[in-house]
Amino acid sequence: MLQHARPAIVMLALFTALLGLAYPLAVTGIAGVAMPDRASGSLVSRDGTVIGSALIGQDFTSARYFHGRPSATSAPDPKDAGKTIDAPYNAANSSGSNLGPTSQKLVERVTSEVADLRAQGLAGPVPADAVTTSASGLDPAISPAFARAQVARVAQARGLGADRLQALVDGNTAGRLFGILGEPRVNVLRLNLALDALGPS
Repeated sequence: MLQHARPAIVMLALFTALLGLAYPLAVTGIAGVAMPDRASGSLVSRDGTVIGSALIGQDFTSARYFHGRPSATSAPDPKDAGKTIDAPYNAANSSGSNLGPTSQKLVERVTSEVADLRAQGLAGPVPADAVTTSASGLDPAISPAFARAQVARVAQARGLGADRLQALVDGNTAGRLFGILGEPRVNVLRLNLALDALGPS
């Protein structure tokens, strides 16, 4: 019996050491040397203090900042553990809303957000990412169209010229990877950091 079990036990131990320890440590070490910023989570710092990650969105709500796309993440309700409450950009619970086009809740939320954008002065078409959540609920970037749609609100709240803010948006717009992959995008955290760094007009 033992002679039949011994090879299986040896193989289990070998592959556990090889694939469970040696390989992950090697990949982590190589990544840390080759691209230390990305390997540590693409952390973003200001004045030596980590304030977020370029890979995870944050819930900016002040009129003085550009806002990210809506987030459908949730968290346990502190008053009732059997229920959840909305917790935008909760990285511990990445999820989409799973609401379909016939959902009344989705229709009401989108209608409300469109009305808010109109009240902020958006006159043209409403960008899709301004009123829809991403699959993860943690998307750190928005479309250039959504960023431009917020320029008037941020300019008014900060007393800055809209042309100056538009130039800031353009300067923080990343293009397609290799010119063909993905869509142009604006990282909201980096844009807001650049916004705070702007001097008076």
